[in-house]
Amino acid sequence: MEEAVPERGTDRPPAGPVAGQDSSSSQAAGEEPSPTPPAEEALEQAEPAASRVKAEAEEPERFMPRDLLAPSRHEVAEQAVEPEAPVKHAEVIAFANQKGGVAKTTTALNLAVAFAESGHRVLCVDLDPQGNLTMSQGIDPDKVEKSLYDVLVHDMPIAEIIQSREIDIAVASIDLAGAEIAMSTKIGRERSLEKALKEVSGDYDFICIDTPPSLGLLTINALTAASKVIVPVQCEYLSMRGLVQLQNTLKMIQENLNPDVEIEGILPTMLDTRTVHAKEAVEILEENFGELVFKSRIRKAIKFAEAPVKGASVLKYDPQGNAASYYRDLAKEVLEHESAQ
Repeated sequence: MEEAVPERGTDRPPAGPVAGQDSSSSQAAGEEPSPTPPAEEALEQAEPAASRVKAEAEEPERFMPRDLLAPSRHEVAEQAVEPEAPVKHAEVIAFANQKGGVAKTTTALNLAVAFAESGHRVLCVDLDPQGNLTMSQGIDPDKVEKSLYDVLVHDMPIAEIIQSREIDIAVASIDLAGAEIAMSTKIGRERSLEKALKEVSGDYDFICIDTPPSLGLLTINALTAASKVIVPVQCEYLSMRGLVQLQNTLKMIQENLNPDVEIEGILPTMLDTRTVHAKEAVEILEENFGELVFKSRIRKAIKFAEAPVKGASVLKYDPQGNAASYYRDLAKEVLEHESAQ
């Protein structure tokens, strides 16, 4: 009877190494190696992690695409913005009356020089095509190469036409007579002077604008740029009638172009206290306009006619005379009113 032969694969060798047999012989026989101790296994896992950290440290820093773009408007808005120091701007005063011969130019120049005597920086702007203010400072309007015409029509910087005399003056020329027609198709034409003055507003304390004897586009430019209006009025009945029309124009300016402009005061000029008519004219002004009428009075004096011939203000031509004292008193009144506000 034959012995039973065991089937292949039914008897398996023991899982562990046979006693007395080393590990090399076990591996040679096709047996599995013994498991790695836990301490050695942790060490093997730590080595690759350390090498990865070292490699990442050596690599250059990577930027995301959004980091390479400019910050969004929301991020810019969130950034802290330091408040800028307030910039002092000039007080812009327009001298207006549609009637001619009421001493607008005389008042604009001499009041400006009186401001300068008080230590203020002053610019005069000659917006009258006749160029009388320019002539009163010894400058020939027919010989200037650049004038306010270039500023208003061609947007030239106003600093290029300013000349220094007793005060700085933005000069006029006869070309200004055609400025209104040349500006008729210009967008924002009413604000041309306002835009030009912004460039130099920080350089002065006062800007005095002499306007033409009309209520056209040049005067509208002056009233739009101004914060105050001084109205010289000859102490005669016909001269005072124009005040109503000027008030209506000023109201339109306030409603549509410059809500901040207001009348600083009404100035009686060319006053002859020897006549009853002049006294009555002043009384009519005070009854109708009350506190708007300046307490200062500009009386008639021959020095006002002589000074422009010498290319000077009356304060320079006759500094100790009565004519000069009238405008010094007016400057004091205006400055006191400014400081009281």
